Amino acid sequence: MLLVHPGGPFWQKRDEGAWSVPKGEFAENEVGIDVARREFQEELGTAAPAGEVTPLGEVRQRGGKVIHAWAMLGDLDVTRTTSNTFEIEWPPRSGKMQTFPEVDRAAWFDAATARRKVLPAQSAFIDRLEEQL
Repeated sequence: MLLVHPGGPFWQKRDEGAWSVPKGEFAENEVGIDVARREFQEELGTAAPAGEVTPLGEVRQRGGKVIHAWAMLGDLDVTRTTSNTFEIEWPPRSGKMQTFPEVDRAAWFDAATARRKVLPAQSAFIDRLEEQL
């Protein structure tokens, strides 16, 4: 299972329970699978694989954000991923703006490892995928 690790200083030293499916915000009039494909491209630097898409539903994360996910077969060399960036004031209250990648790395995991790595609410996606397989 492909997961991404969020970039930036807050997540830098966090591993287990910090990874995620590639995700992002819906733009006006945008369809969910289109958001997923766009975010995949933005966060990994390559187009999402073509082919059959398996919906995995949605989950609500602890902070209230609703995440939708889909599964598809693919083969991605995670050593060649590149992410878009964001800018924040860092260190806090320093007046210095710094740029960080939205995703600092991606990795393939088996289901058991993915459950440990992923944000807790998103483990439901792994359960749903296993049920469908």
